[in-house]
Parts: sequence; structure tokens; C-alpha cells
Amino acid sequence: MTALAARPAARRGAADRAARRACDDGAMADGVPTTVVWDPALLAYDMGEHPMNPVRVELTIALARELGILDRPGVRVVPAEPASEDALTRVHRPDYLDAVRHAPRDPFFAGWGLNTPDNPVFDGMHEASARICGATIAAAEAVWFGSSTRAVNVSGGLHHAMPARAAGFCVYNDPAVAIARLLDLGAQRIAYVDVDVHHGDGVQAVFYDDPRVLTVSLHETPLALFPGTGFPDETGAPGAEGTSVNVALPPGTGDGGWLRAFHAVVPSVVRAFAPQVLFTQCGADAHRLDPLADLRLSVDGQRATYLALRALADEICGGRWVATGGGGYALVEVVPRAWTHLLAVATGEPLAPGTPTPPDWRKLAAQRRPQADIPATFTDGVDPPDERWEPGTATDAVDRAILATRTAVFPLHGLDPYDPRD
Repeated sequence: MTALAARPAARRGAADRAARRACDDGAMADGVPTTVVWDPALLAYDMGEHPMNPVRVELTIALARELGILDRPGVRVVPAEPASEDALTRVHRPDYLDAVRHAPRDPFFAGWGLNTPDNPVFDGMHEASARICGATIAAAEAVWFGSSTRAVNVSGGLHHAMPARAAGFCVYNDPAVAIARLLDLGAQRIAYVDVDVHHGDGVQAVFYDDPRVLTVSLHETPLALFPGTGFPDETGAPGAEGTSVNVALPPGTGDGGWLRAFHAVVPSVVRAFAPQVLFTQCGADAHRLDPLADLRLSVDGQRATYLALRALADEICGGRWVATGGGGYALVEVVPRAWTHLLAVATGEPLAPGTPTPPDWRKLAAQRRPQADIPATFTDGVDPPDERWEPGTATDAVDRAILATRTAVFPLHGLDPYDPRD
């Protein structure tokens, strides 16, 4: 695949040894199980007056710190360095990187998906985007080399960027760059599960013909929402049949239907693929308050999803789990709570849904977004239902979406689309 042309072996081997030393330095002796990659410099990915406001990441980290999540035993917080040119060009074309560097200096720049309402240019765009990729690479390396069992980069998850085009608020595709890095390190099977409300099109496109990477995306139907891809019949290129899995859910799907779809598809295909690492994009924009989409999840339903993903990693991958953030544009009301739940699940004990948000955090949130409705607790007051799919009950739009995906892809994994045990 041209977007994943191999680097020279000698250079790759030297980089691998350096990364292993960096990850192993003191870590194994301390038995650190979880790495959180965080650096205030990650907030430089700032498109100005735009839905993708870095305040959502700032408030997430502040909330997790207030609750002591980042100080739990066994948690290692590490800074982020920008990804190298070699790492970025495993996915992105060199001329596209040149365009990203040049665009902020030219007010009339056009092309490559840049300088548009979705993807405005900003000073230091290349450096900020490369740093997010570097943070996700650091998370992936920590898990691969064994210094941590789990790793999280909440600033990452920029899953729409293509090898030569910015798209959907995403300049560089950090999940794809980090997965390519894992492949270079010798990974043979990686499962990528994307629970953002938008289809994970960029990651799917990069690995569509690579049988080593399973991409699974649950999203609002492309008939109603950007990017217009992610239909059930997108199942992988010849030679990689079955490695792209798409669940396209109808507008208005809430916790019960969403979790029913998740459990009807995701565990079965991930088990069949038997990955070495579970890589997840945990966009928070499927929440009912998100202004850019029309699914109806609660933060309680999102918490249930993170618990399910952790259980899947524990069952299949020896616990090896790399998690990123992603979309999410209810900047105060939803994203900080959702991703703090994610950080709690990844680092140990989940937060009780009724946990209050700390007063100092509420004060900071009010300073950053004075018009926001500051949440007082970590729950939306919902107990997500435990609904399981049955083939004889495909009478509503969610069940039809489930059956469409199972019919398209389950036989490619040797699974029976009509057997609820598969």
C-alpha cells in the first residue's frame, strides 16, 4: 500500500531500539500498568472559534487531576514529543506535510482540504498536529513494549485525516500513524474499534487492504451525517475481506439500541480476529447533547461502553489497550465527564456515576465557558439497559442495522449472522 511504504530497515531498527529504551527506562521495575500521555503543549491544536476547541481536553485533564485519577498507584503520566517525519510519512504523503507547513503562511492557501471552514489553518499547525501523533505513538509503544498494559491519549483520535487531505477537523491521522508504528514493530493483528458518532473513514481507508488491521466503526448512518461513508457493505479490499466492519445506526439511537448494536457485533468480530492489541477511538459526540450529530447516548451509556472495551481487551489481548479521544463538541457538559470516565476505567476503579464534579473544577469550567451548563455529577441519571440482540426481533431500525452488518461481514469470519451466540 503506497501510504504505508516501509522505511529502510536499518533506520527502522535504530528507532525501534531507542523507543524501547525510552519506554523501558525504569518502568518495568515499577510495574506501571497504565500510561497517560499528557502535555499542555497538546492544547496548541487550536483552530480558534471552531467546534474543535482544546478547552474540552484542558477541562478533561483538570477534572481527572481534581479527582486524583492521574495520581493513582501504577499510573504514569508522560509528556508528548512531536512525531518524526518518518513516522508521519508512513501514512501521509510528504507533499501533504509540506502543504501543512506552508498553509499558515499564505492567507490565500487552497487545496489539500486546508483553509476551509472545517479545517482552518492556524500558526504552528504542523507542529501541533505532529505532537498529537507523537502522543498516540507514545501510548502505543508503551503498550507494545510492555511498560504499561493500557495507555490513553485523550487529545488524539483525529480519525478523518487522509494520506493527502485534511478532513473533519483532522490534519494528521494519529490513530493510523500509531497503528502503522505498531505494524513496524512487528504486530501482526491489531483491532481498531471506533465509537465516535462519525465513521472512522480515514483509518479505514489507510488499512482497507491490510489484513493485519481490523477496523470496526459504530456511527450514525452516513445517509444523515458526515463523512457519508461507513455502510455495512464496506468490508475490506480483496485480500483483506472482513477486516472493515461498519455499524450504521439510525438518528435518535439511544443507550439501549447503541449498546445492543455494540454487543451484537463488536465482541464477535474482535474475538474472531484475535488481535494482539485493542486500539480504540472514544469520541464523545454520540451523546444526546452534542450539537453536531443526532444520536442520543448518555454519559452513563458511554461509561458502559468503556467498561465493555476494557473487558474485551482483558479477554482477548491480555489487557493490552490503547485508547484515544476523538470528537465531542459539548465542550463542558459532556466531553470532560465522558473522558474522565474513560481515564478512570483505564487506570483502575471506574467512577461511580453519582460522583460529584469538584467545586474547583466547576469554577474553572465557568471561567473557560461562562455560558455553559456546568454538570454537578458524573451521571445523566440514566441506568443503561442491558439489551441483547435476537435475530427474530429485527423489527426496528437499530435491529435492521445490526442484521445488515452481521450479514455483510460475519460469514467472512466464519460466523453465523443469525446465531446470537456468534
